[in-house]
Amino acid sequence: MWNKQQTQPEAPAAPPVQSPASPVVPFAAPSASRLGSPGARNSARIGAGLAIRGEIIGKEDLQIDGKVDGPISLHGHELTVGPTGQLNSEIHAGELIVFGKIVGDVHARGRVDIKKDGSIIGDISSARISIEDGAHFKGRIEIDPARSQAAAV
Repeated sequence: MWNKQQTQPEAPAAPPVQSPASPVVPFAAPSASRLGSPGARNSARIGAGLAIRGEIIGKEDLQIDGKVDGPISLHGHELTVGPTGQLNSEIHAGELIVFGKIVGDVHARGRVDIKKDGSIIGDISSARISIEDGAHFKGRIEIDPARSQAAAV
């Protein structure tokens, strides 16, 4: 015959428990390069609310989102100019990535990469260059592949 379990309708299952949204990781979370692990490169950042007049000399990667008026020398390290970055500078760096605006001459051992909304008004001397559609460039370009080979030695 029928037993109790078969005669009674099953209770509706509890709604599935939704897991909380993935954890939020802050933009400036420490990475291996910031923790000083062997072979890692240090990096610094100048925020959008900062304006600097004067010379910047460094031995680490740098991201600039603010305004800088003066020469920048990073001794072979990478310079990133953020979307809000505005530089009136002569620049010496290992590599350069431009999302913002630069007025001045650029000297890079490696690659200069001007992104879609980036702008350089000045001469560029580099081993390699990339200019995306929508980027603005006015000046001369001197490409010398031997620059990157000399930097690697």
